[in-house]
Parts: sequence; C-alpha cells; structure tokens
Amino acid sequence: MPQIPDSQPKVETPERWHHAHAFKFKTGLTWLILLSLLLGAFSKMGLDWSLIGQKLPFLLGLRLSPDGFIQGAALTIMITACSMFFCLLIGLITALGRMSDNALAFGCATFYASLFRGTPLLVQVLIIYLALPQVGIVLGALSSGIIALSMNYGAYLAETIRSGVLSVPRGQQEAALALGVSRWTVAVHVTAPQALRIIIPPAGSMFISMLKDSSLVSLMGLWELNFLAQSYGRSTYRYMEMLATAAAIYWIMSIVLELLQSRLERRFAQGQRR
Repeated sequence: MPQIPDSQPKVETPERWHHAHAFKFKTGLTWLILLSLLLGAFSKMGLDWSLIGQKLPFLLGLRLSPDGFIQGAALTIMITACSMFFCLLIGLITALGRMSDNALAFGCATFYASLFRGTPLLVQVLIIYLALPQVGIVLGALSSGIIALSMNYGAYLAETIRSGVLSVPRGQQEAALALGVSRWTVAVHVTAPQALRIIIPPAGSMFISMLKDSSLVSLMGLWELNFLAQSYGRSTYRYMEMLATAAAIYWIMSIVLELLQSRLERRFAQGQRR
C-alpha cells in the first residue's frame, strides 16, 4: 500500500523565492553596516596598521616558529581539530554508557561526566600537564592540551548526544526491529538522522567554544594564536593592535564553523521544514 505523505509538497513560488532573497540581502546589508561601524570605531583608536601587517603572517601561522613547528592560528586549528575528533569519540562512548542498563558502564559514564563538568577547564589543563608527571605520566604540552579539551567537552557533548537519541520516538526503533532490521541498521538509518537534527546546533556551539578555549594551552608555552598576540603585545607595547588582530582571526575561524553548522542543520532538518 503506498504511503500517504504527511503534508503537501512545497512549491517554490516566485513570491517565496523573492522573499527569501530579499531576506538574505537585508541580512547581508545589516552585517555590512554593523561591520563598517565596528571598523570605524577601531580606526579612531590610532592603531599601527603597519605593525599588524608585519605580524599578521606569524599570527596566521604562515611562518614556522624558531624550532620549526607550526604556530599561531594554524596551531590553534590543529589543536581544535584533534580535540573535536577525540571529543566526538569520548562523547559517543559516554552517551552510550549513560543510556546503558549495565550498572558498571552507567556508573563510569556518570562519574566521568560529573567530574569533568564539575571542575574548571583551566584546572584540568594544569592538572594533566603538571600533576600527572608526579605519578610517572609525562605528557607534552600539545598532547596535554588536546587531552584536556577532549575530556572536558566530551563530558558536555555526551549529554547532547543522549538528549538527541532520546528525542527519537522509541516506537520507530521497535517497528524497525519488528521488521527484522538489524540494530546497527536501525541506529544508522533510523535513529542517527533524526537525532542529529537535535544534536548539531548545541554541538556546533560547543566546538566554537572549544576553538576559543584552545587559547588555554598558551599557559604551557605553546605558540598558538593567543600566546603570540600577547607576546608581540608585550615586546612592542602595542597590545591593542595584537589583541584586536587575534580577536578578528578567532572571529573568522568561528564564522567558518558557524557556516558549516548551518549547512549541516539544513541537511538534517529537511524533513522538518514547514
């Protein structure tokens, strides 16, 4: 028996098309005006633009550090990307533990989530880097920063994943299993697409926060964006130029993540559009 659609298919009328493009144009114009006002405010601060141009390649990471390692925004992106990967793995495993009927798995997952959500990220970074060597575990600054970011944000992401999975009606999963579909197929093709619609918005915000919190690794001497901005500010006595440039670079990287998040939201929300 053919399935009856829940609603009539949408027709892209000329009025709707013009309204959508007019909305985008007005939004872009608003951004342009606000950006012009922001740049105008900074232009009145007497910034040394030649100094910004001189230090910009180093802040972007286009130049290597004296020891031949990447630095600046390039290092920040690498730390964030690695942390995002491990954060996803940790968050998924913890979410499965939180939804498990096994007491040991549930206990470990809840203990981990409570520990890392209940202590400051800065304290976790310092403990992993400074305290673990006292028990014989010696980690480098880069690996310590990635582990701290992954463990901290993995605890928060686990709750986001759990809420997304629980938002899917259980009857759909039971119906698929009753038809003889394997649990893996149900998880991948039934539960995941619907859960991702709920998971992506808060997860995207977490990853943007992770991008900015990666600046905490500067405490361990890594030459990432925040560390370079402060170092150049101290050496040239031009803090505003360096901090404003670093803020602009962070903002641009955040916008890239926002655009990616928006694209994923549209991809997994197609079935819910009105």
